[in-house]
Amino acid sequence: MALRASSFKKTFHFRFDARTSRGTMKEKHSWFIRIWDEKNPDSFGIGECGPLPGLSVETDAEEVLGRVVDKINEGQLQLNPNSDLTFVSAFINESFDFLENYPSVIFSIETALLDLSHGGNRTIFKNDFIKGQSIPINGLIWMGGLDFMLQQVEIKIQDGFRCIKLKVGGLDFEKECDILQYIRRKYFRLNIVIRLDANGAFKPDDVLYKLKELSKFDIHSIEQPIKTKSDFLPELCRTSPIKVALDEELIGISKKSQREELLDRIIPPFIILKPTLHGGLQSCAEWIEIAEARKIEWWLTSALESNVGLNAIAQFAANYTLDKPQGLGTGTLYDDNFESPLKMDKGLLIHNPRQEWVINE
Repeated sequence: MALRASSFKKTFHFRFDARTSRGTMKEKHSWFIRIWDEKNPDSFGIGECGPLPGLSVETDAEEVLGRVVDKINEGQLQLNPNSDLTFVSAFINESFDFLENYPSVIFSIETALLDLSHGGNRTIFKNDFIKGQSIPINGLIWMGGLDFMLQQVEIKIQDGFRCIKLKVGGLDFEKECDILQYIRRKYFRLNIVIRLDANGAFKPDDVLYKLKELSKFDIHSIEQPIKTKSDFLPELCRTSPIKVALDEELIGISKKSQREELLDRIIPPFIILKPTLHGGLQSCAEWIEIAEARKIEWWLTSALESNVGLNAIAQFAANYTLDKPQGLGTGTLYDDNFESPLKMDKGLLIHNPRQEWVINE
C-alpha cells in the first residue's frame, strides 16, 4: 500500500494539579500522526507522540514528526499489509534515518503503522486483551497535601486496587512516612502492595537512611531513588533494603551493547519500561529480552499518554505473560481524553470491544 500521512496537536487537561518531585503539571501536549493507504483514505492508523518535558531526550519532536509526514507524503513509501512489529520497526529504520534520538516519534509511527496494518480500528496487536482479557494495574497516587493523598488512597482501594504507587520525594519526608503508616494500619488485612517512585529526588548522602525508614512499611520497590548516572547506583542496588527499579536511567540508551553493559554494571532487581521514553515498542521488546536473560524483572508503564498511546502500550503488554501489575492506570487523568474502549474496573484495565473510539482533533 502507498502511504499518506497528516498530523495534529492536542492539549489534554488534568483533572487536578499533577504534582511530582519535578514540579506541577496542569496540561499535557501530544502530537498525533495519521497514516493511511492513498487508495483508502477513510481507514487510517493513528499514533501518539507525547514527549515529557524535563525527561524526554527530544526537544523538537513536533518538527521531527512533521519531517516524517513530509517524507511519507512524497509518495515513495509502501507498507505490506498485515505487517508485524519486527517488520514495522525495520521499515521505520530504513525509511527514516533521523529518528535515533526520538523515542516518542518512533512510538507514534510504530503504533500508526501497526494500527493501519490491522485494519485501522485501533488494533495494534491481535491478542487476548482486545477480546476482553484484563490486565492488572497499579493505582497511581499523586503528590499533594496529606488529606489529598489519603483521599486518593481511599478511592483507589475502594475501587478494588490492591497495588498502589505513590510519588515520594516532593513533600516533607516525615509526612510521606505518615501516609505509608496510615495505609498499613488501616488496610492491614488487604495485603496492599505499595510501590514508590522518587523520580531521583533523594540525595546519595541520605538515601540509605530514607530507604531504611521507608522499608518499615513493607515496600515492594522504589523507582529511581537517586538521580541518573550516579556512580553510587550499583552499590545502592546491592545494599538497598527496598528493591530498586530503574526508569529514567534507561532513557537515551539506544544500542543493545550499551543496554547490556548498563544492566550488567548496575544489576537492578527491576526495570520499568515506557515506550515513549525508552525508544518505542520494538526497543522495549529488546530491553525485555536483555533483562529476562539476566533474570531482571520488569513491568510497563504509560507516560501520561492519552488513550491512544495507552491503548498501544496495553496491547503490547498483553503479548507477554504478566505476573505483576502494570503501570497503566493513567486513562482517567484528563478531562478531555479521547473516548475509547479502555476501562478500569477493580484494579484491572479492560478493553470493551463494544465501545467505539472517538478521535476528535
